[in-house]
Amino acid sequence: MKKIVLAASASAIAVTMSIGAAAARDQIRIVGSSTVFPYTQAVAEEFGNTTDFSAPVTESTGTGGGMQIFCGGIGEDLPDITGASRAMKQSEYELCVENGVDSITEVQIGSDGLSIAHSVDGPDLDLTKAQIFQALAAEVEVDGEVVDNPYTRWNEIDPSLPDTEITVFGPPPTSGTRDAFVELVMETGCAEFDAIEALEAERKEEVCQRMRTDGPFIEAGENDNLIVQRLQADENALGIFGYSFLYENQDTLKAVAVDGVKPTPETIADESYAVSRPLFFYVKNAHRGVIPGLQEFVEEYVSEAAMGPGGYLEERGLIPLSDDRREEIRNAAVEGTSFTRFTQ
Repeated sequence: MKKIVLAASASAIAVTMSIGAAAARDQIRIVGSSTVFPYTQAVAEEFGNTTDFSAPVTESTGTGGGMQIFCGGIGEDLPDITGASRAMKQSEYELCVENGVDSITEVQIGSDGLSIAHSVDGPDLDLTKAQIFQALAAEVEVDGEVVDNPYTRWNEIDPSLPDTEITVFGPPPTSGTRDAFVELVMETGCAEFDAIEALEAERKEEVCQRMRTDGPFIEAGENDNLIVQRLQADENALGIFGYSFLYENQDTLKAVAVDGVKPTPETIADESYAVSRPLFFYVKNAHRGVIPGLQEFVEEYVSEAAMGPGGYLEERGLIPLSDDRREEIRNAAVEGTSFTRFTQ
């Protein structure tokens, strides 16, 4: 039955593409998360080197931006896959369906520790989520009142912290990393303050989620490599990005501990590092069988050689899933199983 559905979807896209599969792109097109991008790029390179298909074209657009493009419809002008550093939102799924993208396979590739890092030349840091909230929120609690954030130096938040300016490079609002950071760090840290907890729900949500725009927090775009470069140039600056970027730059960067725990493969896997999250890619099933190599690329991405223990994605910082979970995800990815989280 699944094969019949996929065949019907392929026929539909062939019509959309005017003169059918012969006119389809000869390269897979992938957009999405800057965090997932290095993993997708690694699979794309392996795929291009070991098969007769062209290497996919990959573009780092951010999770939110990737979802908007991916959900734009079916056809050769639109991407086949989008990477995401958070799960697809219901509003994004509804946009997809509205534009005819009604069969989507969700693939969790592994886990990631959302890392806060700085130069190896800087002092060791151990920050609580409450302290991070105080450093980066637009409004904070001071003497029992919720006010515009007055803090410009770390030791103003806590005398035990360095007497240095607060400078933190982080992702923009379109980024899944930003969404995850707000949920896992800012909202949790916010809950430590009684005056904020006492606010009405809508006002509390605004205070807990809104990042400051007066200088200490700097939106650095979707290119996490630029954040790495800035940290290497300023030993007092901090940066927020996925664990793979810390892993790939261990010679120049080190992690900030959050609530006493640093991100490592072990602490991310056992969730003792409390800023961990799943990573995904989403496949437009109507493009299978029409875009050359799409099915084969998906199979490569979910192979043991890629996402299994000791695979080439783990070598780049991905934290593998359990054996049972990988097998479940692999089967759904290869068979083109549509996810039903919003339709049940």
